[in-house]
Amino acid sequence: MIKDIKRKEKRKIRHIRIRKKIKGNSEKPRVSYYRSLKHVYLQAIDDTKGETLLSLSTLSKDIKELIKGKSQKEIHTILGQKFAELLLNKEIKKIVLDRGGYLYHGNLKLLCEEMRKMGIEF
Repeated sequence: MIKDIKRKEKRKIRHIRIRKKIKGNSEKPRVSYYRSLKHVYLQAIDDTKGETLLSLSTLSKDIKELIKGKSQKEIHTILGQKFAELLLNKEIKKIVLDRGGYLYHGNLKLLCEEMRKMGIEF
């Protein structure tokens, strides 16, 4: 149990350090990534106005049906494609990734690669 608490605290410290350096605006929003034990959340945020432009999670009705019974890799692939489609519909082609203190590997990397395939630039 103690390792879990320290792991969470270390992630929060990394997240704060990353957030000091990353800012988003309406042309190039900050895309925030967060994962809980059960769900994954993505948000496109305009930091100058302080508002969320887009949001998507595994709790969304249309995504919930698509990911039923899928593995985490398949879920992140689907989320990357859908979020990229939403960004392109809003005519947003460039983003700044806020990885939320998580390491850039595994499922997060897979999600980002899917977004790049769809035409989103980081």
